Amino acid sequence: MNISKRGQEIQPSPIRKLKPYADKAKERGIHIYHLNIGQPDIPTPQPVLGAIQSYDEKVISYGPAQGFLELRQAIADYYRAYDMPVAPDDIIITLGGSEAIHFSFSVVADPGEEIIIPEPFYTNYNGYASFADVKIVPLTLSVKDGFRLHSKEEIEAKITPQTKAILLCSPNNPTGTVYSPEEIERVISLVKEYDLFLIGDEVYKEFVYDGQSHKSVMEYEEVRDKIIIVDSISKRFSCCGARIGAVITQNKEAYQSLLKFAQARLCPPSVEQKAALAAYRMGMDYFQPVREEYEKRRNILFDGLKDIPGVVIHKPQGAFYIIIGLPIEDSEHFVKWMLTDFHLNKETVMVAPAAGFYCTPGKGKDEVRIAYVLNEDDLKRSIEVFKAGLEKYIKL
Repeated sequence: MNISKRGQEIQPSPIRKLKPYADKAKERGIHIYHLNIGQPDIPTPQPVLGAIQSYDEKVISYGPAQGFLELRQAIADYYRAYDMPVAPDDIIITLGGSEAIHFSFSVVADPGEEIIIPEPFYTNYNGYASFADVKIVPLTLSVKDGFRLHSKEEIEAKITPQTKAILLCSPNNPTGTVYSPEEIERVISLVKEYDLFLIGDEVYKEFVYDGQSHKSVMEYEEVRDKIIIVDSISKRFSCCGARIGAVITQNKEAYQSLLKFAQARLCPPSVEQKAALAAYRMGMDYFQPVREEYEKRRNILFDGLKDIPGVVIHKPQGAFYIIIGLPIEDSEHFVKWMLTDFHLNKETVMVAPAAGFYCTPGKGKDEVRIAYVLNEDDLKRSIEVFKAGLEKYIKL
């Protein structure tokens, strides 16, 4: 019996595949500071938990394939607070941002066709591309300039007759880069010229620092019929396990196809939709203290790492990630070593090897992604432990 080519070739999670090393370290009594995964420690808002705890339906029944109308209305209201005219019938509720990405890839391209994505990128894009049997064409960016987008001409050089879409993630996971309006407009002009879809992964749109603001691709009215937005409550409201996301488009043909995908998986979870509704009804004031907390953590991490000899680092502008270059040859070996051979007073740190966020072979081998999702005291201590481990590793 043969396993499908898709099943054999799909990329394992480059983050989760190292979990067994962490588990064994914990069995030895080592405390691990987890900076490897984007799991915030900020408490899930009480209204969200309350909505789950107070759910009192006698039967948890099927709901609409596109999600409850009241939740879609709440999300539309959220976007309208940013002067984006989104309607409930532009929105399909999904099983997290993950399903939104899978649906988006499947609706814009047929098997073998291409989607251009700046790399490094959210590693699970590779998995969704495998599911949809589409090809990711990487636009390789550099840690040396803070992962800024290339010129219009360099992006255009990636476009072929097989290209169906470009994806932009801003604020970016895994780099923390926030694309400027000028950078976005380079892509907008190509989307118009070549009649492409533009997928905007904007799940971190609330987390932009230094007084800047997020620029959504949905704000460009001239290409609004080419836009598909991927969204999620996971990081916005610190409830990753709720698995509620959304895919948003004003392209009616694309919407109808997305709806058929949604119908094929029946419906999103009912209880968690009620929780998401409670989250969106908290209002926009919720975000400011959360944003300030992440900005403080960003500053602590950057200030703690920037003076390491040989490090290549730029201060991230958004999300809660940073990729840094290290004076080492193999970051995956370093991450494993930190879990198997190093501790400082029974403490160690787990970060993510950055190679897993690239699809170009050999890229990112001397880089790591760090998620600043721990409280101030734990973050400061984790920096001390990380620096001690790196110093010892380099001397091996």
